Amino acid sequence: MDLFDIGANLTHESFRDDREAVLERAAEAGVQRMVVTGADEDGSRDALDLARRYPERLRATAGVHPHVSEHASERVIENLRALASSPMLVAIGEAGLDFNRDYSPRPIQRDLFERQLRLAAELGLPVFAHEREAHDAFIEILQPLRDELHGIVVHCFTGTRQELDAYLDLDCHIGITGWICDERRGHHMHEFLDRIPAERLMVETDAPYLLPRDLEPRPRSRRNEPAHLAHVVRTLARARNEDPEQLAAATTATARRFFGF
Repeated sequence: MDLFDIGANLTHESFRDDREAVLERAAEAGVQRMVVTGADEDGSRDALDLARRYPERLRATAGVHPHVSEHASERVIENLRALASSPMLVAIGEAGLDFNRDYSPRPIQRDLFERQLRLAAELGLPVFAHEREAHDAFIEILQPLRDELHGIVVHCFTGTRQELDAYLDLDCHIGITGWICDERRGHHMHEFLDRIPAERLMVETDAPYLLPRDLEPRPRSRRNEPAHLAHVVRTLARARNEDPEQLAAATTATARRFFGF
């Protein structure tokens, strides 16, 4: 399969000692292209530096995750704007809202999410977005700005049929992860994954997080990595009643268009 992982946290410390081997395993599994997620100001710089080391295979995003929005610097938007001057930087994010854990106060999350959306509109870059248990507030902030945005992908979608339809109505792309491989919390999505148009569907691992629970053999480290993307695609293909290789090709084509890679 020709695979494109749109969200891999390859700068995470768990990859520090074997990052090169992780990239090699990904290539062997058919994952030829990846976008490295930037989740805070320092992490965004690191993601861009890593992408520059592997220009044929990697690109990067720059943003501040809602979990850490409280700790963003006063110059956060200027710092993200500076990173976006590189052609290796292909999206603003990970940006959004997370009311599941509320690691940062909700007003601060909302403010920084809107500021990052406005930056993406200014720069003509798509948005790599995070939303968990904050759907209504997310829509409230996104809707007035949607026409100004080049594009937006709701990464690691885990919501309901109604929430999916609301995102599709706003012309959002949808990122699907190994969450759908989790019989405890992800199988409800199998009933409506076929509602996502092929031209709006992308796949990701969110490595090192969200190791597919039904993966065999299960890695001892419990660490997810891009090489497992094929497993996610096969699960998604079964839910959509599609051929896995054709689905892989379609999601890769969509990701290449979305990120200009």
